[in-house]
Amino acid sequence: MPAVSSAQPRQTIAVALHGIEPATFERCAVIRDWLDDHGVDRVTLLVIPARDLHPVGGRCPEMVDWLCERRRAGDSIAQHGFQHVRPHGGGSARWLLARAQGQRGGEFVGLDSEETRRAVHAGWRVLKLAGIEPDGFVAPSYAYTAALRQTLGQRFSWWASLLRVHRTQPQVEARAQDESALCQLAPAWSLAAAGPFSRAFSPSLVRAGSLLPTNTLRLDLHPADLRYPRHMMALEWVLARAGSRRRAITYQELAGV
Repeated sequence: MPAVSSAQPRQTIAVALHGIEPATFERCAVIRDWLDDHGVDRVTLLVIPARDLHPVGGRCPEMVDWLCERRRAGDSIAQHGFQHVRPHGGGSARWLLARAQGQRGGEFVGLDSEETRRAVHAGWRVLKLAGIEPDGFVAPSYAYTAALRQTLGQRFSWWASLLRVHRTQPQVEARAQDESALCQLAPAWSLAAAGPFSRAFSPSLVRAGSLLPTNTLRLDLHPADLRYPRHMMALEWVLARAGSRRRAITYQELAGV
């Protein structure tokens, strides 16, 4: 009788690099090279289409070339909002609640359905015209509204929330194990830089999060992480520990698209 293999599927790590725009391009390129040095050969790159209403294609052609090169190497590209932050305030209850909770990057909070649709589609067109059509979408601060979720299925194959990565159009005929894997929690661990309190505790939280017995470890990196040695040391520790037992995947692969 043949022996039954007891080998388990190799666990995965999904790293997302947030806030890519012309002003942060050099730091993001450094972080991406650093990830390669640590064995992370696939990353999800979150691109802001038009910070301050300036399209990325015209402002920084070298960044567009870099993104195209990274895609050919296996990375995935996601649209990260439109401008990333609300261009002005607002008086709606949603907007005031988001501000009270510190969600200044909640770009779509308080927008109606038409405003949401215009912003999402405008960002997609900006990236498409630059030659870097995105695969998926990640809302700034993971702040989603019902209008935003309804809009995403028109352009994208996946979107990421704080707790998991979702398909926009799940296939009914998908195998049972695929659907089961899709529903598994994969919380994103981030090194917050919003204030001294969060900066002090987030490295320890990221280390602790990486020890949880999850199939996929999600890490959120930001250009500002380079400014804080404790952030980079925590990431070094996590990647050194995960490198031997976790295979790098993109959010697109995590969604099973």
